[in-house]
Amino acid sequence: MQEYLDFALEIADYAKDEILSSFYSSKDYSFKEDKTVVTEVDRRINHFLVEKVSSKYPNHSVLGEEESTFNGEKYVWVCDPIDGTGMFQAEVPVCVFSLALVEDGVVIVGVVVDPFLNKTYSAIRGKGAFCNGKRLHVNSLKFGDLGYRLNYEMWGSSSYQTMGFAMKHLDDVKVSSIGSVARSCMAIASGKFSCDLFPGEEHGNCDIAAASLIVEEAGGFVSNFYGEKDRMDQPIHGAIISNRVSHKKVLELIRQDKDFFK
Repeated sequence: MQEYLDFALEIADYAKDEILSSFYSSKDYSFKEDKTVVTEVDRRINHFLVEKVSSKYPNHSVLGEEESTFNGEKYVWVCDPIDGTGMFQAEVPVCVFSLALVEDGVVIVGVVVDPFLNKTYSAIRGKGAFCNGKRLHVNSLKFGDLGYRLNYEMWGSSSYQTMGFAMKHLDDVKVSSIGSVARSCMAIASGKFSCDLFPGEEHGNCDIAAASLIVEEAGGFVSNFYGEKDRMDQPIHGAIISNRVSHKKVLELIRQDKDFFK
């Protein structure tokens, strides 16, 4: 699997250069049907991946936020070229590049790159998670402990009321919404954050596929809002990404929240 990781890192280097070189430039952008923004840089990175996969692994598919190809179901490269495009377009430096290789629905390689901090997060299933070569570990904070940070994402069209849940627990934990779930997950893998509530469904797997492996290889845990494992080559049912210690408690609180599920 090292070959696949090396390939992912090659794509990540290209994405990093594209993001940095165009960050302070005027960007062509538009809005998708779900009202989220997309730039020409998103499309360029995604297309570069499609071309590289088609050339090197013609039997693999690509499932990208902006462009996809389907050449087989066993191996799928799942990509979000810029996770946090809204922040990128607004010149707020928290967006990242995310790429995973999924085998039969299970992530086996994951890479997330923060271009602004020059940090490359990576994992191979069963081999641990790393940032610039240094092993990553989640923290061991319980929900309600001092220093426990809960990050949440909010999508108006989602079936899950993550913002309402977070607001109800302002007295229990520190709450943030930084605008990039993959970046938040890297903070979880690094022990800085403890949990993220992600309401993604259609294309939600593109946002968290790589991050989910990195967090779990750092000792964390990922499930959907029903406590189940979703395939990462298909739409998902939201996600709880946690330090594992607090996962059961967060899931329990969600099940008790009558307003969480639309």
